[in-house]
Amino acid sequence: MNKEALSSSSIQIVCFKIGKEEYGIDILQVQEILKLPRVTKLPKSIDYIMGVIDLRGRVIPIIDLSKKFRIASDSAAGGRAIVVDIGGKQVGLGIDSVSHVLKVDAKDIEPPPPVVKGISGKYIVGIAKMENGFIVVLDISKIFTKDEMSGI
Repeated sequence: MNKEALSSSSIQIVCFKIGKEEYGIDILQVQEILKLPRVTKLPKSIDYIMGVIDLRGRVIPIIDLSKKFRIASDSAAGGRAIVVDIGGKQVGLGIDSVSHVLKVDAKDIEPPPPVVKGISGKYIVGIAKMENGFIVVLDISKIFTKDEMSGI
């Protein structure tokens, strides 16, 4: 999803938690959600790369979003992974839990506040206002720089 997609009437977002924070990504960016299997650690890898898993015969990297976003995680080991396609590469995003799929009207998504600048501002599409708080809506395709993607 991109900022232009918000002009449509509504979107469905997959909501997930990292620590106490709730995030969402457009359901169209999600290939599958799975219980995180055994992750094979890679020596001398970037700190937010948990390692790799075997997903039906394909080796895919698992990115620890709590480390990438520098947020304390509630889940030490038994979390979930959301498999997405970023620039033609399958990548698993390690998260604490998936909560639900939510249909959100575009009018309920505010642009990110001006204080969110730099690299994080590129992948935050907006903030969805819900009854019980906020959901930070992400554009997964922009989470990694080109250099980071070449290293994954």
